[in-house]
Amino acid sequence: MNISVGISDWKICKPPDSLVTYALGSCVGICLYDKVRKIGGLSHIMLPDSKNCGDGLATNRMKFADTAIPDMFKKMLSTGAVKADMTAKIAGGAVMFSVATDRFNIGERNIAAVKAALGAIGIRIIAQDVGLNYGRTVFFYPENGVVKIKSTTKGEVSI
Repeated sequence: MNISVGISDWKICKPPDSLVTYALGSCVGICLYDKVRKIGGLSHIMLPDSKNCGDGLATNRMKFADTAIPDMFKKMLSTGAVKADMTAKIAGGAVMFSVATDRFNIGERNIAAVKAALGAIGIRIIAQDVGLNYGRTVFFYPENGVVKIKSTTKGEVSI
């Protein structure tokens, strides 16, 4: 069964289930995988940093790279995953607007924040499909660790 992961959301599963998140533009999808126990997690982050949000915007920890990734990692550990057997694959972080200054290039900032958050917990990124200027849909199969990425303009690729 495909378990859907919404924007600012994350889910964990084991085979035969799989995970899917739709319409990654500047958002980034993070797939954490324990290859031995076949436990997978998929996060769909929207923003890089929870610390710079005002007016209570940081109440959903799943929205931000700096909080969603460590939270999902901890949940995976509590369900039996082992850090030494975990790796990551990431997708998304596109530049969705033609005028993308550093301030408005949220995709690039999201990619950097995801890499920093994964580095902080010691998880290695083994594959990525990030940047450029198109949206992506991500399918993650914990049965074998395959991440299938579909795009209307670029077709399908597996990482």
